[in-house]
Amino acid sequence: MAERLKLLINGQWVESATEKYTPVFNPSTGEILAEAPCCTREEVAEAIAAAKAAYPAWRDTPPIKRTQILYRVRELLVQHMDELTDCVARENGKAWEEAKGDVLKAREGTEVACSIPSLLNGMGESLMDASSGFDTVLYREPLGVFAGIIPFNFPAMIPMGWMAPICVASGNTIVIKAASFTPMTIHRIAKLYKEAGLPDGVINIVTCSRHEAEIFLTHPDIRGISFVGSTKVGQSVYSKAAAAGKRVQALCEAKNHALVLADAPIERTAAGIVNASFGCAGERCMALPVICVQESIADELAAAIVKKAKALKVGPAYLKDTDMGPVVNREHMDFVTGWIEKGVAEGAKLLLDGRNIQVEGYEKGFYIGPTIFDHVTPEMTIGDSEVFGPVLCIKRVKDFEEGLAFMNRNPFANGSVIFTQSGRYAREFAKYTDGGMVGINVGIPVPVGFFPFSGHKNSFFGDLHTLGRDGVRFYTETKSVTTRWFDEEEKKNAKVSTWDGTI
Repeated sequence: MAERLKLLINGQWVESATEKYTPVFNPSTGEILAEAPCCTREEVAEAIAAAKAAYPAWRDTPPIKRTQILYRVRELLVQHMDELTDCVARENGKAWEEAKGDVLKAREGTEVACSIPSLLNGMGESLMDASSGFDTVLYREPLGVFAGIIPFNFPAMIPMGWMAPICVASGNTIVIKAASFTPMTIHRIAKLYKEAGLPDGVINIVTCSRHEAEIFLTHPDIRGISFVGSTKVGQSVYSKAAAAGKRVQALCEAKNHALVLADAPIERTAAGIVNASFGCAGERCMALPVICVQESIADELAAAIVKKAKALKVGPAYLKDTDMGPVVNREHMDFVTGWIEKGVAEGAKLLLDGRNIQVEGYEKGFYIGPTIFDHVTPEMTIGDSEVFGPVLCIKRVKDFEEGLAFMNRNPFANGSVIFTQSGRYAREFAKYTDGGMVGINVGIPVPVGFFPFSGHKNSFFGDLHTLGRDGVRFYTETKSVTTRWFDEEEKKNAKVSTWDGTI
């Protein structure tokens, strides 16, 4: 019988009272690794209460002491890199190097959080003699308990790179709703936090359905919510939680486009597109599922992409010579396959079909091979909706202006890319694209963690993005303190003026 996973509440791993469990698959083999509990609303409330109880002492712990724990977490992530990489590969399906990249991004977010004393100091403000004799200092302080709701596709980076490190380094506590499909990696990293000395209750972890997680949206002790998932759910989370007075950052779907101009080097561009489109089996919001190619090179580029995609070795995620692993489970495999069938029905030209791929010895795994559509036109939904799988669409355009218009017409704007040797067009693209993260000859323009992950349009709802200074602002609030001190003569003077905030 598969292991039944537990909940982390107040530093203790506890069994859920639920009778409902979700299978955690090894997508490379189709075998069940474990079962994640769909915990009760009462257990979610217990986790929130534990985070609330832990908050006062953690808030009053100096930032430098908080970051000492995070320094130790960082070293433990390095020490356990291969173990954590294997865990991501086995429960998520990322190929080895991609799974390692997931863990490295968790390390990167931890390193950013280790600099929180300098970040908080650098983001404060002070003014001596704001008015005569009055000095004002602005501080950034933690708020309290936050909730994190994460998807299945980055089980290390999103909860333990984007959310937990800056949240707890700033002095807050957090309850994380782990993805029921991929909860094992976050459980292991949480144990490393415990080993590093994190006090009980600062990080709590539950697995549940949307029904139980809705308590986060209105619970009076939750101050803010960080969400990553679909646009439909993200809009709901944002509207309900914001209406309840909570801070929200909702990172949602994407349909990132690249514009390939005629002067782009064919082989180098094709390699970048294949990596961006089919890495992580397309299960990432910064994948590159659409390219708008200038007509004069479209045939040549399409042929080069197909050739390189065919050369990818599809196989078990945890084997180090695998180029592309499976998708997360059969349900998602069927979802992606359905989109491929829809693309065919819409009239797109199927250059490479990844359906029904067989990996010898792993026939029960959830594999979809690289899939490429050409001649995708604006009315085809395959080119504008998020498929979240290894499916690339090629749209043919006349020139820079038409390509940019095609891209900006899309309702999502997480990232956008241009491949060109023209400095002029690169500059114009960076200026006028709707994408929040822009790549110039860079297929996956995700910035390092000192910059925000800044999606736009229907890819993000909120005011403050994750990571960077935005991340620090999201997890803190400002307090302005104005002081005045009196000399002996002023103490005796009954007519001492008071400041009403005017200059």
